Amino acid sequence: MNRRIFIASSLASLGLTACGPVKEGLTNGPFRGALLSAENLNHAVFGTHGTAREYADADVDRDFRVNGLDTPSDSRYAGLAKAQFAEYRLAVDGLVDRPQQFTLAQLRAAGDRTQITRHDCVEGWSAIGKWRGTPLARVLAMAQPKANARYCVFHCFDVDQSGTPYYESLDLHQAAHPQTLLALDLNDKPLDADHGAPVRLRVPTQLGYKSAKWVSRIELVAGYENIGSGSGGYWEDQGYEWYAGI
Repeated sequence: MNRRIFIASSLASLGLTACGPVKEGLTNGPFRGALLSAENLNHAVFGTHGTAREYADADVDRDFRVNGLDTPSDSRYAGLAKAQFAEYRLAVDGLVDRPQQFTLAQLRAAGDRTQITRHDCVEGWSAIGKWRGTPLARVLAMAQPKANARYCVFHCFDVDQSGTPYYESLDLHQAAHPQTLLALDLNDKPLDADHGAPVRLRVPTQLGYKSAKWVSRIELVAGYENIGSGSGGYWEDQGYEWYAGI
Protein backbone atom coordinates (compact mmCIF):
# COMPACT_ATOMS: atom_id res chain seq x y z
CA MET A 1 0.00 0.00 0.00
CA ASN A 2 1.53 3.33 -1.00
CA ARG A 3 1.25 6.41 1.16
CA ARG A 4 -1.45 8.09 -0.93
CA ILE A 5 -3.74 5.08 -0.66
CA PHE A 6 -2.94 4.77 3.02
CA ILE A 7 -3.81 8.41 3.67
CA ALA A 8 -6.94 8.28 1.50
CA SER A 9 -8.22 5.10 3.14
CA SER A 10 -7.49 6.54 6.55
CA LEU A 11 -9.38 9.71 5.72
CA ALA A 12 -12.30 7.64 4.47
CA SER A 13 -12.32 5.63 7.69
CA LEU A 14 -12.66 8.90 9.56
CA GLY A 15 -15.47 10.03 7.29
CA LEU A 16 -13.30 12.75 5.71
CA THR A 17 -13.51 12.72 1.94
CA ALA A 18 -13.07 16.31 0.80
CA CYS A 19 -10.59 19.10 1.48
CA GLY A 20 -13.06 21.22 3.47
CA PRO A 21 -14.00 18.67 6.13
CA VAL A 22 -10.48 17.26 6.05
CA LYS A 23 -9.19 20.59 7.36
CA GLU A 24 -11.46 20.43 10.38
CA GLY A 25 -10.71 16.79 11.07
CA LEU A 26 -6.97 17.16 10.92
CA THR A 27 -6.63 20.27 13.02
CA ASN A 28 -7.19 18.52 16.34
CA GLY A 29 -7.71 14.89 15.46
CA PRO A 30 -5.49 11.88 16.17
CA PHE A 31 -4.73 11.56 12.44
CA ARG A 32 -2.50 14.66 12.63
CA GLY A 33 -0.02 12.87 14.87
CA ALA A 34 0.19 9.88 12.54
CA LEU A 35 0.93 12.08 9.54
CA LEU A 36 3.60 14.09 11.30
CA SER A 37 5.36 11.07 12.73
CA ALA A 38 5.90 9.59 9.26
CA GLU A 39 7.15 12.76 7.55
CA ASN A 40 10.81 12.72 8.49
CA LEU A 41 11.13 9.02 7.70
CA ASN A 42 9.45 9.47 4.31
CA HIS A 43 11.75 12.31 3.32
CA ALA A 44 14.88 10.50 4.49
CA VAL A 45 14.03 7.19 2.80
CA PHE A 46 12.38 8.30 -0.44
CA GLY A 47 13.66 11.85 -0.99
CA THR A 48 13.02 13.47 -4.37
CA HIS A 49 15.72 11.81 -6.41
CA GLY A 50 13.83 9.99 -9.18
CA THR A 51 11.45 11.30 -11.81
CA ALA A 52 7.73 10.85 -12.06
CA ARG A 53 6.43 8.63 -14.87
CA GLU A 54 5.59 10.48 -18.08
CA TYR A 55 2.70 9.36 -20.30
CA ALA A 56 1.58 9.58 -23.94
CA ASP A 57 -0.90 12.05 -25.44
CA ALA A 58 -3.49 9.27 -25.63
CA ASP A 59 -3.43 8.96 -21.84
CA VAL A 60 -4.37 12.61 -21.15
CA ASP A 61 -7.58 13.29 -19.23
CA ARG A 62 -9.08 16.12 -21.29
CA ASP A 63 -11.58 16.94 -18.54
CA PHE A 64 -9.07 17.52 -15.75
CA ARG A 65 -10.79 17.57 -12.37
CA VAL A 66 -10.92 20.77 -10.30
CA ASN A 67 -10.82 20.71 -6.51
CA GLY A 68 -9.31 22.52 -3.54
CA LEU A 69 -10.11 26.07 -2.48
CA ASP A 70 -12.46 28.17 -4.58
CA THR A 71 -11.12 30.16 -7.51
CA PRO A 72 -10.12 33.64 -6.24
CA SER A 73 -12.93 36.16 -6.56
CA ASP A 74 -11.40 39.30 -5.04
CA SER A 75 -11.07 42.50 -7.05
CA ARG A 76 -7.31 42.20 -7.53
CA TYR A 77 -7.48 38.77 -9.13
CA ALA A 78 -10.67 39.58 -11.03
CA GLY A 79 -9.01 42.67 -12.52
CA LEU A 80 -5.98 40.70 -13.66
CA ALA A 81 -8.16 37.97 -15.16
CA LYS A 82 -10.38 40.48 -16.98
CA ALA A 83 -7.28 41.92 -18.69
CA GLN A 84 -6.11 38.39 -19.54
CA PHE A 85 -3.28 38.78 -17.02
CA ALA A 86 -1.47 41.41 -19.09
CA GLU A 87 -0.53 43.23 -15.86
CA TYR A 88 0.42 40.09 -13.95
CA ARG A 89 3.94 39.99 -12.55
CA LEU A 90 5.48 37.05 -10.73
CA ALA A 91 7.67 38.44 -7.96
CA VAL A 92 10.74 36.44 -6.94
CA ASP A 93 12.37 37.99 -3.90
CA GLY A 94 13.54 37.40 -0.35
CA LEU A 95 17.01 35.88 0.01
CA VAL A 96 18.12 36.52 -3.57
CA ASP A 97 20.81 38.75 -5.06
CA ARG A 98 18.61 39.85 -7.96
CA PRO A 99 14.90 40.29 -7.12
CA GLN A 100 12.78 39.79 -10.23
CA GLN A 101 9.35 40.71 -11.57
CA PHE A 102 8.42 38.36 -14.43
CA THR A 103 5.71 38.98 -16.99
CA LEU A 104 4.07 35.93 -18.52
CA ALA A 105 5.98 36.58 -21.75
CA GLN A 106 9.26 36.64 -19.84
CA LEU A 107 8.40 33.37 -18.12
CA ARG A 108 7.70 31.74 -21.47
CA ALA A 109 10.91 33.19 -22.89
CA ALA A 110 12.90 31.71 -20.01
CA GLY A 111 12.46 28.32 -21.65
CA ASP A 112 9.78 25.73 -21.49
CA ARG A 113 9.22 22.07 -20.82
CA THR A 114 6.24 19.90 -21.64
CA GLN A 115 5.44 16.85 -19.57
CA ILE A 116 2.47 14.49 -19.39
CA THR A 117 2.31 13.43 -15.79
CA ARG A 118 -0.21 12.18 -13.25
CA HIS A 119 -1.69 14.36 -10.53
CA ASP A 120 -2.27 12.24 -7.43
CA CYS A 121 -4.66 13.79 -4.95
CA VAL A 122 -4.49 12.93 -1.27
CA GLU A 123 -8.24 12.23 -1.50
CA GLY A 124 -7.48 9.14 -3.58
CA TRP A 125 -8.23 10.21 -7.17
CA SER A 126 -5.75 10.79 -10.01
CA ALA A 127 -5.74 12.55 -13.37
CA ILE A 128 -3.19 12.77 -16.16
CA GLY A 129 -2.50 16.19 -17.64
CA LYS A 130 -0.25 17.65 -20.31
CA TRP A 131 1.59 20.47 -18.60
CA ARG A 132 3.75 23.09 -20.24
CA GLY A 133 5.70 25.69 -18.34
CA THR A 134 9.03 27.06 -17.25
CA PRO A 135 11.31 24.93 -15.09
CA LEU A 136 11.41 26.57 -11.68
CA ALA A 137 15.19 26.08 -11.58
CA ARG A 138 15.64 28.48 -14.50
CA VAL A 139 13.64 31.22 -12.82
CA LEU A 140 15.52 30.80 -9.56
CA ALA A 141 18.86 30.91 -11.38
CA MET A 142 18.01 34.36 -12.73
CA ALA A 143 17.18 35.59 -9.22
CA GLN A 144 20.37 34.08 -7.79
CA PRO A 145 19.48 32.70 -4.34
CA LYS A 146 21.78 33.75 -1.52
CA ALA A 147 23.89 31.16 0.29
CA ASN A 148 21.54 31.06 3.29
CA ALA A 149 18.37 30.51 1.22
CA ARG A 150 16.93 27.03 1.87
CA TYR A 151 13.26 27.15 0.83
CA CYS A 152 10.97 28.62 -1.80
CA VAL A 153 7.67 29.84 -0.36
CA PHE A 154 4.87 30.19 -2.91
CA HIS A 155 2.37 32.89 -1.98
CA CYS A 156 -0.94 32.57 -3.82
CA PHE A 157 -3.98 34.68 -4.67
CA ASP A 158 -6.51 32.38 -3.01
CA VAL A 159 -7.78 32.57 0.55
CA ASP A 160 -10.11 30.29 2.50
CA GLN A 161 -13.51 31.24 3.93
CA SER A 162 -11.89 32.69 7.05
CA GLY A 163 -9.53 34.87 5.00
CA THR A 164 -6.42 32.74 5.58
CA PRO A 165 -4.14 32.96 2.51
CA TYR A 166 -2.91 29.86 0.73
CA TYR A 167 0.80 29.17 0.53
CA GLU A 168 3.17 26.25 -0.11
CA SER A 169 6.89 25.60 0.07
CA LEU A 170 9.65 23.41 -1.34
CA ASP A 171 13.28 23.13 -0.37
CA LEU A 172 15.82 24.13 -3.01
CA HIS A 173 16.60 20.49 -3.81
CA GLN A 174 12.98 19.83 -4.80
CA ALA A 175 12.73 23.20 -6.53
CA ALA A 176 15.64 22.23 -8.77
CA HIS A 177 14.04 18.92 -9.83
CA PRO A 178 13.77 18.85 -13.66
CA GLN A 179 10.02 18.14 -13.53
CA THR A 180 9.20 20.97 -11.12
CA LEU A 181 7.48 23.57 -13.30
CA LEU A 182 5.83 26.93 -13.13
CA ALA A 183 2.99 25.66 -15.30
CA LEU A 184 1.36 28.06 -17.78
CA ASP A 185 -0.60 25.62 -19.99
CA LEU A 186 -2.74 22.56 -19.40
CA ASN A 187 -3.69 20.21 -22.24
CA ASP A 188 -2.37 22.59 -24.94
CA LYS A 189 -4.29 25.64 -23.67
CA PRO A 190 -3.34 28.45 -21.28
CA LEU A 191 -4.41 27.62 -17.76
CA ASP A 192 -7.97 28.69 -17.03
CA ALA A 193 -8.92 30.35 -13.77
CA ASP A 194 -10.24 27.19 -12.11
CA HIS A 195 -7.00 25.32 -12.79
CA GLY A 196 -4.74 28.04 -11.37
CA ALA A 197 -4.27 30.76 -14.01
CA PRO A 198 -2.02 32.35 -14.83
CA VAL A 199 0.73 30.39 -13.05
CA ARG A 200 0.60 27.30 -10.87
CA LEU A 201 3.31 25.17 -9.39
CA ARG A 202 3.50 21.64 -10.79
CA VAL A 203 5.36 19.03 -8.70
CA PRO A 204 4.56 15.58 -10.14
CA THR A 205 6.88 13.82 -7.70
CA GLN A 206 4.67 14.83 -4.77
CA LEU A 207 0.98 14.67 -3.86
CA GLY A 208 -1.30 17.20 -5.51
CA TYR A 209 -1.63 19.67 -2.67
CA LYS A 210 2.03 20.63 -3.19
CA SER A 211 1.14 21.92 -6.70
CA ALA A 212 -0.14 25.31 -5.54
CA LYS A 213 -2.47 27.21 -7.87
CA TRP A 214 -2.66 30.98 -8.51
CA VAL A 215 0.95 31.71 -7.57
CA SER A 216 1.62 35.44 -7.11
CA ARG A 217 5.04 35.53 -5.47
CA ILE A 218 7.99 33.27 -4.72
CA GLU A 219 9.89 34.19 -1.57
CA LEU A 220 13.27 32.64 -0.82
CA VAL A 221 13.74 32.10 2.91
CA ALA A 222 16.07 30.39 5.36
CA GLY A 223 13.13 28.85 7.25
CA TYR A 224 9.33 28.90 7.12
CA GLU A 225 8.56 28.77 10.83
CA ASN A 226 7.34 32.39 10.86
CA ILE A 227 5.05 32.05 7.83
CA GLY A 228 1.41 31.06 8.32
CA SER A 229 1.24 28.70 11.28
CA GLY A 230 4.82 27.60 10.70
CA SER A 231 4.46 24.17 9.07
CA GLY A 232 5.41 25.17 5.54
CA GLY A 233 2.06 25.32 3.78
CA TYR A 234 -1.67 25.93 4.11
CA TRP A 235 -2.57 22.23 4.32
CA GLU A 236 0.54 21.43 6.32
CA ASP A 237 -0.69 23.92 8.91
CA GLN A 238 -3.82 21.72 9.13
CA GLY A 239 -1.80 18.53 9.65
CA TYR A 240 -0.72 17.35 6.20
CA GLU A 241 2.88 16.26 5.70
CA TRP A 242 5.29 18.90 4.43
CA TYR A 243 7.15 16.28 2.39
CA ALA A 244 4.52 14.53 0.26
CA GLY A 245 6.68 12.42 -2.06
CA ILE A 246 4.91 9.71 -4.07
